[in-house]
Amino acid sequence: MKNMINFSNFSKEELNAILELAYDMKKNPDKYAKALAGKKLYTLFEKTSTRTFLSFTTGITELGGTYYNQLWRDSNFVLGEPVSEIKYVCRNVDIIMARLIKNETVELFNRNVTVPFINGCDSTYHPCQILADALTLKEHFGSLKVNLLYIGAKNNVFNSLVEFFAKMQEGTIYGLTPLVNDTAVAPDFYEKAKATGHYVELDPTMSMEEAKDYVARMDVLYTDTWVDMEFFNNPDYQEQKEETLAKMMPYQINRELIAGHKVKVMHDMPMHVGYEISQEVVDDNLDVILDQAENRRHAEKAVMVTLLTQ
Repeated sequence: MKNMINFSNFSKEELNAILELAYDMKKNPDKYAKALAGKKLYTLFEKTSTRTFLSFTTGITELGGTYYNQLWRDSNFVLGEPVSEIKYVCRNVDIIMARLIKNETVELFNRNVTVPFINGCDSTYHPCQILADALTLKEHFGSLKVNLLYIGAKNNVFNSLVEFFAKMQEGTIYGLTPLVNDTAVAPDFYEKAKATGHYVELDPTMSMEEAKDYVARMDVLYTDTWVDMEFFNNPDYQEQKEETLAKMMPYQINRELIAGHKVKVMHDMPMHVGYEISQEVVDDNLDVILDQAENRRHAEKAVMVTLLTQ
């Protein structure tokens, strides 16, 4: 049995097979209408999400299965001994997807589940988002051999992008990350990725004027929210939010940055328009951003089928 916590236990060939399956599922949905007939998915949300909930639940339904959703706060995970709770859930369903706050909780599930488990996002990794991104790149460019510049916070999405590009060794990701979140990756995580030649870490103090030299050589610009959604409207986080925004506003992706360059802009959503990305750039690139969002469903369908039929 294999789980998807991140990409560490998947080979390049396995990830390519998932992407090929996702592409075929998107083009020929009827072919897979009974692929997971009778299978039951349990979704658990400690962190809120529109895309993760909708993509997994519509995905399992399109494959002929059913789902059972639970919020963390409404479960006995907040009260009981977690290992026994995990094992009980496994007695009732065929596969689990959990969107959790801490990577430590994801690892607890990883060690104790008896059915396949998917990390729907945690503080360190977001593998399903990056598989959707990869599917989008293949659709728009024909391959993964792209130069992608990520501008924003060094967070869970960034970590999974770096891990993916280092694993696939096709395109190259460049990281301009003035803001560093505490994501609990291994001490040598970034150094190992850099050693592959497919991750280039830019000087985090680089100005956007200097970054324009890189933009000219890029196929894709990618950004993510600077402030986690669960904190953005939290009054207890207001002071730190204001400090973060003041530091990061010079790094907004806007028309001035990309003027004169044919580059696509990606964002994993939800967006704080007017902060990490301008409204004009969203308007110019909404199709590719929505492709990313839709492709979550197709990528996750491929992951579920792969884990349940391997």
